[in-house]
Amino acid sequence: MSDVTAGQSGGGFKLPAMGDLSTLLKRGDLALAIGVLTILVVLILPLPPLLLDVALAISIILSVLILMTALFIHTPLEFSSFPTVLLISTMLRLSLNLASTRLILSHGHEGSSAAGHVIEAFGNFVMGGNFVIGLIVFAILVIVNFVVITKGSGRIAEVAARFHLDAMPGKQMAIDADLSAGLIDEAEARRRRKILEDEGGFFGAMDGASKFVRGDAIAGLLIVFINIIGGMIIGIVQQNLSFGDAVRSYTLLTVGDGLVTQIPALVVSTAAGLLVSKAGVSGAADKALFKQFSGYPQALGMAGGVMLVMALLPGIPMLPFLGLGGGACALAYTMSKRVKVDEATEATAANAKSATATAPAEEPISTALKIDDLKIEIGYALLPLINAPDGNDRLTEQIKALRRSLAIEMGFVMPAVRILDNVQLDPNTYSIKIKEVEAGSGQIWPGQFMVMDPAGGQVLLPGTHTTEPTFGLPATWIDANHKEEASIKGYTVVDAATVLSTHLTELLKSNMSELLSYGEVQKLTKELPKEQGELLKDIVPSLITMSGVQRVLQTLLAERVSIRDLSTILEGVADALAVTRNPTSIAEHVRVRLARQICAQYTTHSGYLPLIALSAKWEQHFADAIVGQGDERHLAMQPSRLSEFITAVREKFEAAAREGEAPVLVSSSAIRPFVRSIIERFRAQTPVVGQAEIHPRARLKTLSSI
Repeated sequence: MSDVTAGQSGGGFKLPAMGDLSTLLKRGDLALAIGVLTILVVLILPLPPLLLDVALAISIILSVLILMTALFIHTPLEFSSFPTVLLISTMLRLSLNLASTRLILSHGHEGSSAAGHVIEAFGNFVMGGNFVIGLIVFAILVIVNFVVITKGSGRIAEVAARFHLDAMPGKQMAIDADLSAGLIDEAEARRRRKILEDEGGFFGAMDGASKFVRGDAIAGLLIVFINIIGGMIIGIVQQNLSFGDAVRSYTLLTVGDGLVTQIPALVVSTAAGLLVSKAGVSGAADKALFKQFSGYPQALGMAGGVMLVMALLPGIPMLPFLGLGGGACALAYTMSKRVKVDEATEATAANAKSATATAPAEEPISTALKIDDLKIEIGYALLPLINAPDGNDRLTEQIKALRRSLAIEMGFVMPAVRILDNVQLDPNTYSIKIKEVEAGSGQIWPGQFMVMDPAGGQVLLPGTHTTEPTFGLPATWIDANHKEEASIKGYTVVDAATVLSTHLTELLKSNMSELLSYGEVQKLTKELPKEQGELLKDIVPSLITMSGVQRVLQTLLAERVSIRDLSTILEGVADALAVTRNPTSIAEHVRVRLARQICAQYTTHSGYLPLIALSAKWEQHFADAIVGQGDERHLAMQPSRLSEFITAVREKFEAAAREGEAPVLVSSSAIRPFVRSIIERFRAQTPVVGQAEIHPRARLKTLSSI
């Protein structure tokens, strides 16, 4: 034979050690499972009187714990496990009813302690030696529990569940509306939706859980009836007891058993009623109720007055009614004084808060360092442009439309324009500032119209002769009654707001490169499609920094090339990085990629691209004047030759303008940046295009050559 030691893993059964038991008890899920299994076992196996006493005590303390929890919670969702707890406590009482019934019917003839001392104590205390009194008290408890508390709480739970489910779509829409309006963030929206779902599940479960309490009351009544009838039959027929002894013994045990289970059931029913009726009350029950009662001391005073009047009626005991009435009146007086003090305190706090809100807060010195990217300062006579009496703020509407059109045309959103009055300016003067530096100014007259001759001549109408601030053309301000005459003569007629917005448009197009900040570039790259975002990750920051990308985009914008096709631009940057890291050289490679866009930008309505070509002589002059190597190349042309070139360009382009053409200057790609650096000094709006930037399918019209 071979022995198996206690520590071996043999085929014998091994009891768990004390450490294993403590580990099992620490597991809440295992403890709950063991408890539910114990309740089911009690339904089948007999329970000794001692264990029955302990189980009944557990049932009583559990019901009291449920009631206290329902009283102290702030919202019903804090006790969302109540339906589960209600089911477990109901099953516990029913299993104890069955265990006590087994003991009463099998040992009831032995005496009043046959089913344990708890049942005996309840029976003797309530009945007082008279089983009729015990039956009546038990019947009243069952009626109170079943007819009043259980039925009322069940109805409240049913209505609450129905109303909550009906209102759920509207509440969901309200959460979505707050999220769309920006009043809440996504995390708060998820939290509110979770609360809404939990409330729906809770009230739906409470509607069903209220049926547990009602069934428990009915089962308790039937069990008492069965125990009395069955016990008397067993006592008289099987145990040879007299009718009086059988009635006294079995009635005492049965009523005691009914009371010891129905009292916890009544307590749990009360907790259920408190929980479902607390749907609209926030806070602990005592604070919520006392706060609402104390809010109306007049009601308490009226109740005290009624008690005092009743104390004077003949036959009514004066002392209790007088004491209660006087106490109620005194409490009402104290509460009214407290309410007045609270109202005065709230009024003082509200006044202090409003005074604090209206008091001008001293701005920190750091705010003086803030720079406005775009700002328009106007004289006081121009205020009607932004605060028109008829509510038609034409200037602000035009600026909004301007920012939208520039975003579509150039590919990024311009900064917001700040408009403010400046008393130091002349009344009809405006000043446009870019990053706090004046970029342009002019004078306009609200209510009048600026008239210009398209041919560039002087306007022959009565008015104030001036110079158009954007292009420097001669113009005249006329009154509104001459507007129709000016239109008939073929003059261009614009109002004051349009003059200012046109000036702002040209200044923005001329300074777009300065307005494209690092933050704007970050915004543009974040909005790229996923595939282009991967390309950006490949080149930034390993091959080029984000500031380098910003410099390339600024170079394009400086020549009024749109950066809206950012995907193609990044592809061009990636190709150019294999050859150079200079932002200017990279921009030249990108321009070749944007050939179709550049040609379409300058194509006329007739569908052709007008151009003036740079002759081979000037191509050679520029090529010979370039000194240096690589990124250090620069133009070193003689001043006399530069003057000759400038004169030739002016003559050719002015001649084209007289013919109604707006051509581009075409040069070889190698010298294009240097030609542009000269042209932009005296004709900033004249585009210079490299030969490689001419799209193969573009229709060309050569006007002349230089």
